[in-house]
Amino acid sequence: MKTRKMTFEALCLAMALLLPQVFHLLGMAQAGQIFLPMHIPVLMGGLVLGWKYGAFLGMMAPLLSCLFTGMPSAERVIFMMVELMSYGAVGGFLYQEHNVKNLPFGGYIALISAMVIGRLVYGFALVLGTALFSLHLGGFPIVWGAVITGIPGICIQLIFLPALTGIIEKGGYLHESYATTFHSK
Repeated sequence: MKTRKMTFEALCLAMALLLPQVFHLLGMAQAGQIFLPMHIPVLMGGLVLGWKYGAFLGMMAPLLSCLFTGMPSAERVIFMMVELMSYGAVGGFLYQEHNVKNLPFGGYIALISAMVIGRLVYGFALVLGTALFSLHLGGFPIVWGAVITGIPGICIQLIFLPALTGIIEKGGYLHESYATTFHSK
């Protein structure tokens, strides 16, 4: 079971590194800010695997992307790590540990909660960075601008992530019973 979770986490991490590159290869300068491609695998990993895996994905994806590709920039990577770590942790915590997945529209509840809390944490991190390090980051107005710019990405997340999460859950690959069911046939 743990091996399957780690394998799925590695797949999500690879997608978090590759999806932004695909958008940039299409020649779109602001593709990352518009379509939020790194957010998709982090949120999916949190929802499917739980808060610990989601938090790890959210922390490592921007850091590794910064190291390997230079995106996000070194000035932004810490703030993006905090934001994405919040997405993965909150989404996973609500969906898996608090079982909102069993509620009607549970995937949407966990996803939207993760998005809102992640953006609020991002805003607080910007304010803190400004206060502690005299950086001129803009605080919450920057967050609002990021939400407006990212509306296409937010729509993609709301359309596809609950469905993908449901498909993965129903597939049973990450359930304890999968190994005994699969090997007994």
